[in-house]
Amino acid sequence: MRRLAGAAVLSTALEWFDFLIYATAAALVLGDLFFPSFSDIAGTLASFATFAVGFVARPLGGIVAGHLGDRFGRKPPLVGALVVMGVATFGVGVLPTYATVGIWAPVLLVFLRLIQGLGVGAQWGGAALLLTEHAPVERRGFYGSLVQTGAIIGAVAGNAVFLLLTATLSDSAFTSWGWRIPFVTGLALVAVGLYVQLKIEDSPVFRAMRDRSAQAEHAAGAQKSPLRQAVRHHWRAILQASGAFFVVNATFYILISGMLDYGTTHAGLSRTTTLLCVLGAGATQIVTIPLFGALSDRWSRRKLYLTGAALMGLFAFPLFWLIDTGSAPLTFLSLLIGFTIHATMYGPQAALYAEMFPAEVRYSGASLGYQTASVLAGGLAPFLMTAMLAATGSSWSVSVYILLLSVLTFIAVYTIRESFRRDLYAAGTRDGASVSGDAQVAEPSGS
Repeated sequence: MRRLAGAAVLSTALEWFDFLIYATAAALVLGDLFFPSFSDIAGTLASFATFAVGFVARPLGGIVAGHLGDRFGRKPPLVGALVVMGVATFGVGVLPTYATVGIWAPVLLVFLRLIQGLGVGAQWGGAALLLTEHAPVERRGFYGSLVQTGAIIGAVAGNAVFLLLTATLSDSAFTSWGWRIPFVTGLALVAVGLYVQLKIEDSPVFRAMRDRSAQAEHAAGAQKSPLRQAVRHHWRAILQASGAFFVVNATFYILISGMLDYGTTHAGLSRTTTLLCVLGAGATQIVTIPLFGALSDRWSRRKLYLTGAALMGLFAFPLFWLIDTGSAPLTFLSLLIGFTIHATMYGPQAALYAEMFPAEVRYSGASLGYQTASVLAGGLAPFLMTAMLAATGSSWSVSVYILLLSVLTFIAVYTIRESFRRDLYAAGTRDGASVSGDAQVAEPSGS
């Protein structure tokens, strides 16, 4: 478990470092370099739109990886995702700007962002299921939360690198070449993918399921498509998983990316101060996400998730009231509270999703729910935030947006049957019905 956990955290951290440095670059520099003929607001909107493009490709990456992961194992799609993401991120780092190649610059930027979306869409399910399906049943929430923690480590590392670059380079140096440095490190993911391929075994749940499925298919004389089975028999669970991720994903990108623009253009904070506040508050999730993941092993994934959704809705307006003061300490406090509430849901999420689907369609079902929500809520969040601020001139519109997503997430999670410590080896039932918390089944730990 230690080797597996380390590999999962490292691969996820680098994957999300590569994916999310784009968010920081979009807020700080990409608008001027790739959309120079636009106004400041239009350029920011255009750069956030290309950021959102990556999310459009995520469901496709999740669909392909889900089908392959349920058919051939959790590991092969994960390795492929790491390689694809590493190459695409490196491509962004060496991409010529509009001043050099004209319209081809934003076209190629959008293409590479789509490839990044395919990579990250394929990666999450593989890493999450390798950990949750290996983990001892009584620690599944904790180990599943490590995948989420890896994403935060990647996001924090990306902001830290940009903070270092903006602090040590002049504006002209940062704009001309400094912003490229984080992107060219993307090739490190190829090496991590090779390590996972050579050193990590596939999950015991998949191996048991493969043997069981092989016998059943031999008797039936035909193979069933995992994706088709997931959509046909577990559509309700897919919708529930998608709704559960709405406010989690949207608020994360509002906090990690949208606030970089909001702090400098609306609250009067400097770029460095805003980066420090986002970086410092976000870094606390390296502790809070595993903490809430472990808490879900003792309490309940569903109850913890519902608590987080309710608190996020209540905090939607105070979040901006504190930042609008222009005070750096109050801005940090606001972001800290926001990130902590976010962690109450993000920590238990991997285990919750794993327990919602039977082994035969788990990769497909979990990936579809997760990645569909990333398009509808996550990728569009910074773009919508910027557009709403431009249209209304006030943060109340963004607060209403967060509040509505909180309500949708609360309803989605409320309809999920409690699946606390569900037997991941079980075949499961249709339409998201799970083994109830009153009928917990122990399973081999796989450790």
